[in-house]
Amino acid sequence: MEQEVKKTGFFARLKAGLTKTRETIAGGIDRVFNGYSQIDEDFYEELEETMILGDMGIHATDEIIEKLREEVKKNHIKEPSECRKILIGQIRDQMFVDPHAYDFEEGPSVVLINGVNGVGKTTSVGKLAGIYKNRGKKVIIAAADTFRAAAGEQLQEWADRAGVDMIGGTQGQDPASIIFDAVTAAKARHADILLCDTAGRLHNKKNLMEELKKIDRIITREYPDCMRENLVVLDGTTGQNALAQAREFAGVTDLTGIILTKMDGTSKGGMAIAVQSELKIPVKYIGIGESLDDLQRFDPDAFTRALFDTEDHI
Repeated sequence: MEQEVKKTGFFARLKAGLTKTRETIAGGIDRVFNGYSQIDEDFYEELEETMILGDMGIHATDEIIEKLREEVKKNHIKEPSECRKILIGQIRDQMFVDPHAYDFEEGPSVVLINGVNGVGKTTSVGKLAGIYKNRGKKVIIAAADTFRAAAGEQLQEWADRAGVDMIGGTQGQDPASIIFDAVTAAKARHADILLCDTAGRLHNKKNLMEELKKIDRIITREYPDCMRENLVVLDGTTGQNALAQAREFAGVTDLTGIILTKMDGTSKGGMAIAVQSELKIPVKYIGIGESLDDLQRFDPDAFTRALFDTEDHI
Protein backbone atom coordinates (compact mmCIF):
# COMPACT_ATOMS: atom_id res chain seq x y z
CA MET A 1 0.00 0.00 0.00
CA GLU A 2 2.81 2.40 0.95
CA GLN A 3 4.60 1.63 -2.33
CA GLU A 4 1.38 2.34 -4.24
CA VAL A 5 0.99 5.72 -2.50
CA LYS A 6 4.60 6.61 -3.37
CA LYS A 7 3.99 5.58 -6.97
CA THR A 8 0.83 7.67 -7.18
CA GLY A 9 2.61 10.60 -5.60
CA PHE A 10 5.47 10.35 -8.07
CA PHE A 11 3.03 10.23 -11.01
CA ALA A 12 1.32 13.38 -9.75
CA ARG A 13 4.69 15.14 -9.45
CA LEU A 14 5.73 13.90 -12.87
CA LYS A 15 2.49 15.17 -14.38
CA ALA A 16 2.99 18.58 -12.75
CA GLY A 17 6.65 18.67 -13.79
CA LEU A 18 5.79 17.99 -17.43
CA THR A 19 3.34 20.92 -17.66
CA LYS A 20 5.55 23.00 -19.98
CA THR A 21 6.51 20.00 -22.10
CA ARG A 22 2.85 18.99 -22.28
CA GLU A 23 1.95 22.42 -23.71
CA THR A 24 4.74 22.13 -26.29
CA ILE A 25 4.13 18.54 -27.40
CA ALA A 26 0.62 17.39 -26.41
CA GLY A 27 -0.83 20.88 -26.91
CA GLY A 28 0.86 21.23 -30.28
CA ILE A 29 -0.24 17.78 -31.44
CA ASP A 30 -3.84 18.41 -30.37
CA ARG A 31 -3.82 21.71 -32.27
CA VAL A 32 -2.82 19.82 -35.41
CA PHE A 33 -5.55 17.21 -34.86
CA ASN A 34 -8.16 19.93 -34.29
CA GLY A 35 -6.97 21.98 -37.25
CA TYR A 36 -7.52 19.30 -39.89
CA SER A 37 -10.68 17.60 -41.05
CA GLN A 38 -8.87 14.97 -43.10
CA ILE A 39 -5.60 13.05 -43.05
CA ASP A 40 -3.44 14.31 -45.90
CA GLU A 41 0.20 15.25 -46.54
CA ASP A 42 -0.25 18.68 -44.96
CA PHE A 43 -1.54 16.99 -41.80
CA TYR A 44 1.47 14.69 -41.61
CA GLU A 45 3.93 17.51 -42.32
CA GLU A 46 2.53 19.77 -39.62
CA LEU A 47 2.44 16.90 -37.14
CA GLU A 48 6.08 16.12 -37.95
CA GLU A 49 7.15 19.75 -37.52
CA THR A 50 5.33 20.03 -34.19
CA MET A 51 7.04 16.91 -32.84
CA ILE A 52 10.53 17.99 -33.93
CA LEU A 53 10.01 21.44 -32.41
CA GLY A 54 9.03 19.63 -29.20
CA ASP A 55 12.56 18.15 -28.95
CA MET A 56 11.37 14.68 -29.91
CA GLY A 57 14.23 14.34 -32.40
CA ILE A 58 14.22 13.78 -36.14
CA HIS A 59 14.87 10.04 -35.97
CA ALA A 60 12.13 9.29 -33.43
CA THR A 61 9.68 11.57 -35.24
CA ASP A 62 10.33 9.89 -38.60
CA GLU A 63 9.76 6.45 -37.09
CA ILE A 64 6.56 7.51 -35.33
CA ILE A 65 5.09 9.24 -38.41
CA GLU A 66 6.01 6.27 -40.65
CA LYS A 67 4.28 3.82 -38.31
CA LEU A 68 1.28 6.14 -38.02
CA ARG A 69 0.97 6.22 -41.81
CA GLU A 70 1.03 2.40 -41.89
CA GLU A 71 -1.68 2.10 -39.21
CA VAL A 72 -3.89 4.73 -40.86
CA LYS A 73 -3.62 2.93 -44.21
CA LYS A 74 -4.11 -0.58 -42.75
CA ASN A 75 -7.17 0.42 -40.70
CA HIS A 76 -8.64 2.78 -43.33
CA ILE A 77 -8.75 5.67 -40.87
CA LYS A 78 -10.14 8.90 -42.32
CA GLU A 79 -10.60 11.24 -39.34
CA PRO A 80 -7.51 12.78 -37.65
CA SER A 81 -9.08 12.38 -34.21
CA GLU A 82 -9.31 8.61 -34.73
CA CYS A 83 -5.53 8.20 -34.91
CA ARG A 84 -4.63 10.24 -31.81
CA LYS A 85 -4.47 7.17 -29.56
CA ILE A 86 -2.37 5.33 -32.15
CA LEU A 87 0.10 8.23 -32.25
CA ILE A 88 0.36 8.32 -28.43
CA GLY A 89 0.96 4.57 -28.41
CA GLN A 90 3.75 4.95 -30.98
CA ILE A 91 5.36 7.66 -28.84
CA ARG A 92 5.27 5.39 -25.80
CA ASP A 93 6.75 2.48 -27.77
CA GLN A 94 9.76 4.63 -28.69
CA MET A 95 10.71 4.63 -24.99
CA PHE A 96 10.39 0.88 -24.34
CA VAL A 97 12.63 -0.44 -21.54
CA ASP A 98 13.33 -4.18 -21.35
CA PRO A 99 12.41 -5.56 -17.89
CA HIS A 100 15.86 -7.21 -17.74
CA ALA A 101 17.41 -3.73 -17.96
CA TYR A 102 17.27 -3.61 -14.15
CA ASP A 103 18.74 -7.05 -13.41
CA PHE A 104 21.90 -5.35 -12.13
CA GLU A 105 19.93 -3.93 -9.18
CA GLU A 106 19.89 -7.41 -7.66
CA GLY A 107 23.70 -7.47 -7.55
CA PRO A 108 26.47 -8.05 -7.15
CA SER A 109 27.12 -5.20 -9.56
CA VAL A 110 29.36 -2.22 -10.24
CA VAL A 111 27.57 0.82 -11.60
CA LEU A 112 29.57 3.67 -13.16
CA ILE A 113 27.77 7.02 -13.24
CA ASN A 114 29.00 9.32 -16.01
CA GLY A 115 28.05 12.88 -16.90
CA VAL A 116 29.41 16.41 -17.13
CA ASN A 117 29.44 18.66 -14.08
CA GLY A 118 26.18 20.42 -13.31
CA VAL A 119 23.78 17.79 -14.65
CA GLY A 120 22.99 16.28 -11.24
CA LYS A 121 25.45 13.39 -11.39
CA THR A 122 26.56 13.36 -7.75
CA THR A 123 22.97 13.90 -6.59
CA SER A 124 21.82 10.98 -8.76
CA VAL A 125 24.45 8.71 -7.17
CA GLY A 126 23.15 9.67 -3.72
CA LYS A 127 19.52 9.13 -4.68
CA LEU A 128 20.22 5.75 -6.28
CA ALA A 129 22.06 4.72 -3.13
CA GLY A 130 18.95 5.64 -1.10
CA ILE A 131 16.65 3.74 -3.45
CA TYR A 132 18.71 0.56 -3.33
CA LYS A 133 19.27 0.81 0.43
CA ASN A 134 15.52 1.12 0.98
CA ARG A 135 15.06 -2.10 -0.97
CA GLY A 136 17.32 -3.90 1.46
CA LYS A 137 20.46 -3.84 -0.67
CA LYS A 138 23.93 -3.33 0.76
CA VAL A 139 25.35 -0.34 -1.10
CA ILE A 140 28.79 1.25 -1.24
CA ILE A 141 29.58 4.53 -3.00
CA ALA A 142 32.94 5.24 -4.63
CA ALA A 143 33.83 8.95 -4.88
CA ALA A 144 35.99 8.66 -8.01
CA ASP A 145 35.35 12.20 -9.29
CA THR A 146 38.58 13.66 -7.91
CA PHE A 147 38.68 16.41 -10.53
CA ARG A 148 35.91 18.66 -9.18
CA ALA A 149 36.60 20.50 -5.94
CA ALA A 150 34.32 19.45 -3.07
CA ALA A 151 32.78 16.56 -5.07
CA GLY A 152 33.84 14.11 -2.35
CA GLU A 153 32.34 16.21 0.45
CA GLN A 154 29.08 16.58 -1.42
CA LEU A 155 28.89 12.85 -2.06
CA GLN A 156 29.69 12.08 1.58
CA GLU A 157 26.63 14.12 2.58
CA TRP A 158 24.48 12.02 0.26
CA ALA A 159 26.06 8.81 1.56
CA ASP A 160 25.26 9.86 5.15
CA ARG A 161 21.73 10.78 4.13
CA ALA A 162 21.20 7.41 2.45
CA GLY A 163 22.93 5.54 5.28
CA VAL A 164 25.56 3.83 3.12
CA ASP A 165 29.36 3.56 3.22
CA MET A 166 31.57 5.67 0.96
CA ILE A 167 35.10 5.03 -0.28
CA GLY A 168 36.83 8.28 -1.20
CA GLY A 169 40.19 9.90 -1.73
CA THR A 170 41.79 13.30 -2.12
CA GLN A 171 41.36 15.88 -4.86
CA GLY A 172 43.57 15.07 -7.82
CA GLN A 173 44.04 11.43 -6.78
CA ASP A 174 44.03 8.80 -9.51
CA PRO A 175 40.32 7.80 -9.81
CA ALA A 176 41.31 4.24 -10.74
CA SER A 177 43.03 3.78 -7.37
CA ILE A 178 39.78 4.76 -5.61
CA ILE A 179 37.84 2.29 -7.75
CA PHE A 180 40.36 -0.41 -6.80
CA ASP A 181 39.87 0.33 -3.09
CA ALA A 182 36.09 0.46 -3.53
CA VAL A 183 35.95 -2.87 -5.40
CA THR A 184 38.10 -4.46 -2.70
CA ALA A 185 35.73 -3.09 -0.03
CA ALA A 186 32.61 -4.18 -1.97
CA LYS A 187 33.87 -7.76 -2.14
CA ALA A 188 35.05 -7.87 1.49
CA ARG A 189 31.77 -6.40 2.80
CA HIS A 190 29.59 -8.48 0.45
CA ALA A 191 27.98 -5.40 -1.06
CA ASP A 192 25.16 -5.86 -3.57
CA ILE A 193 25.84 -2.65 -5.48
CA LEU A 194 28.92 -0.49 -5.84
CA LEU A 195 27.97 2.97 -7.19
CA CYS A 196 30.89 4.89 -8.69
CA ASP A 197 30.77 8.65 -9.24
CA THR A 198 33.17 9.40 -12.13
CA ALA A 199 34.57 12.66 -13.52
CA GLY A 200 33.03 13.99 -16.73
CA ARG A 201 35.69 15.99 -18.55
CA LEU A 202 34.33 16.05 -22.09
CA HIS A 203 36.60 18.93 -23.03
CA ASN A 204 39.49 16.48 -22.70
CA LYS A 205 38.11 13.29 -24.19
CA LYS A 206 41.50 11.59 -24.51
CA ASN A 207 42.11 11.79 -20.74
CA LEU A 208 38.55 10.70 -20.00
CA MET A 209 38.83 7.74 -22.35
CA GLU A 210 42.11 6.59 -20.81
CA GLU A 211 40.69 7.05 -17.30
CA LEU A 212 37.59 4.98 -18.08
CA LYS A 213 39.64 2.28 -19.80
CA LYS A 214 41.85 2.01 -16.73
CA ILE A 215 38.81 1.81 -14.45
CA ASP A 216 37.29 -0.85 -16.69
CA ARG A 217 40.47 -2.94 -16.59
CA ILE A 218 40.57 -2.80 -12.78
CA ILE A 219 36.93 -3.86 -12.37
CA THR A 220 37.32 -6.66 -14.96
CA ARG A 221 40.47 -7.96 -13.27
CA GLU A 222 39.43 -7.57 -9.63
CA TYR A 223 35.71 -8.34 -9.86
CA PRO A 224 35.13 -10.51 -12.96
CA ASP A 225 31.87 -12.03 -11.69
CA CYS A 226 29.99 -8.78 -11.04
CA MET A 227 27.33 -7.33 -13.33
CA ARG A 228 28.35 -4.08 -15.02
CA GLU A 229 26.28 -0.97 -15.69
CA ASN A 230 27.35 2.32 -17.30
CA LEU A 231 24.81 5.12 -16.85
CA VAL A 232 25.08 8.67 -18.16
CA VAL A 233 23.27 11.52 -16.41
CA LEU A 234 21.63 14.09 -18.69
CA ASP A 235 20.04 17.42 -17.73
CA GLY A 236 16.51 17.40 -19.17
CA THR A 237 16.42 21.20 -19.43
CA THR A 238 19.13 21.22 -22.10
CA GLY A 239 17.21 19.29 -24.77
CA GLN A 240 19.30 18.52 -27.85
CA ASN A 241 22.52 19.55 -26.05
CA ALA A 242 21.97 16.62 -23.68
CA LEU A 243 21.75 14.31 -26.68
CA ALA A 244 25.08 15.64 -27.92
CA GLN A 245 26.65 14.96 -24.51
CA ALA A 246 25.29 11.41 -24.50
CA ARG A 247 26.81 10.81 -27.94
CA GLU A 248 30.18 12.02 -26.66
CA PHE A 249 30.11 9.66 -23.70
CA ALA A 250 28.88 6.80 -25.89
CA GLY A 251 32.03 7.39 -27.92
CA VAL A 252 34.32 6.73 -24.95
CA THR A 253 32.43 4.10 -22.94
CA ASP A 254 29.81 1.40 -23.48
CA LEU A 255 26.70 3.11 -22.12
CA THR A 256 23.87 0.85 -20.95
CA GLY A 257 21.35 3.42 -19.72
CA ILE A 258 20.42 7.05 -19.18
CA ILE A 259 19.35 9.00 -16.11
CA LEU A 260 17.27 12.06 -17.01
CA THR A 261 17.35 14.76 -14.32
CA LYS A 262 15.66 18.14 -13.80
CA MET A 263 12.60 17.07 -15.77
CA ASP A 264 10.33 19.19 -13.57
CA GLY A 265 9.51 22.55 -15.11
CA THR A 266 11.30 22.09 -18.43
CA SER A 267 9.70 22.54 -21.84
CA LYS A 268 12.29 20.20 -23.37
CA GLY A 269 10.99 16.92 -21.93
CA GLY A 270 10.50 15.61 -25.46
CA MET A 271 14.14 14.60 -25.43
CA ALA A 272 13.10 11.61 -23.27
CA ILE A 273 11.42 10.34 -26.45
CA ALA A 274 14.30 11.31 -28.72
CA VAL A 275 17.20 9.91 -26.76
CA GLN A 276 16.52 6.18 -27.06
CA SER A 277 15.63 6.38 -30.75
CA GLU A 278 18.68 8.48 -31.54
CA LEU A 279 21.22 6.57 -29.44
CA LYS A 280 19.67 3.09 -28.96
CA ILE A 281 20.28 3.51 -25.22
CA PRO A 282 17.25 3.26 -22.88
CA VAL A 283 16.25 5.85 -20.31
CA LYS A 284 16.33 3.89 -17.03
CA TYR A 285 15.69 6.57 -14.40
CA ILE A 286 13.98 9.94 -14.33
CA GLY A 287 14.37 12.72 -11.76
CA ILE A 288 11.80 15.41 -11.05
CA GLY A 289 12.96 17.06 -7.84
CA GLU A 290 15.42 17.24 -4.97
CA SER A 291 14.05 14.63 -2.54
CA LEU A 292 15.48 11.13 -2.29
CA ASP A 293 12.32 9.60 -3.77
CA ASP A 294 12.21 12.08 -6.67
CA LEU A 295 14.38 9.77 -8.75
CA GLN A 296 12.55 6.68 -9.97
CA ARG A 297 12.74 3.95 -12.57
CA PHE A 298 11.58 5.27 -15.92
CA ASP A 299 8.10 4.02 -16.82
CA PRO A 300 7.25 4.79 -20.50
CA ASP A 301 3.52 4.28 -19.92
CA ALA A 302 3.43 6.63 -16.92
CA PHE A 303 5.55 9.21 -18.76
CA THR A 304 3.22 9.12 -21.77
CA ARG A 305 0.10 9.35 -19.61
CA ALA A 306 1.58 12.31 -17.71
CA LEU A 307 2.63 13.96 -20.97
CA PHE A 308 -0.82 13.66 -22.54
CA ASP A 309 -2.70 14.19 -19.26
CA THR A 310 -4.63 10.95 -19.34
CA GLU A 311 -5.27 8.34 -16.66
CA ASP A 312 -5.85 5.66 -19.29
CA HIS A 313 -3.10 3.11 -19.87
CA ILE A 314 -2.07 3.31 -23.50
